[in-house]
Amino acid sequence: MRTQRPILMSAPMVRAILSGTKTQTRRVVRWPWNHWPKTDELDNLGDMASLWVRGKKITCPYGQPGDGLWVKETGWERPERTPRMMREGADTWEPYYYDADDGFTEADHEQFKEWGFKRRPSIFMPRWASRITLEVTDVRVERLNDASDYDLLCEGVESRNIYVELWNRLNEKRGYSWAKNPWVWVLEFRKV
Repeated sequence: MRTQRPILMSAPMVRAILSGTKTQTRRVVRWPWNHWPKTDELDNLGDMASLWVRGKKITCPYGQPGDGLWVKETGWERPERTPRMMREGADTWEPYYYDADDGFTEADHEQFKEWGFKRRPSIFMPRWASRITLEVTDVRVERLNDASDYDLLCEGVESRNIYVELWNRLNEKRGYSWAKNPWVWVLEFRKV
């Protein structure tokens, strides 16, 4: 892989990648002005890692085919172990626990806090803790609502309704609801 960049993933999407059902992701295109262009303003659109709009080149910030993505996910980082912690079994504690893993309860989270584990939202996950690396196999640009049912299965969900609900939960507050039908980068990938 030529270049590796971070990419944020929610817990359900991490589980879908780990199970092998997620091979695509959609991310909103950030235009260099404050409105989305009309289709006739796009000079070049299709399977590409960049496009031209009004004479300006916009490159996919997530890379191009052959590049790598390291997944950032929410979890708990273990503190430096003290002698007391080692007596209590800390020698078996992993350096990082992931929220996407099944089996952790609120009681477990409270214990993490008591032992001094640091809660790490995905945006603050350190590179060393990433357990998933993806290779980008294709990049294209499309309107969000143009995703086919097959594409949404490749997003790791069972139905369009589930995907729309998940999309809105993650993007609606930022102004990119499903109903607004934003332009998106479509990244296809394989897990390495």
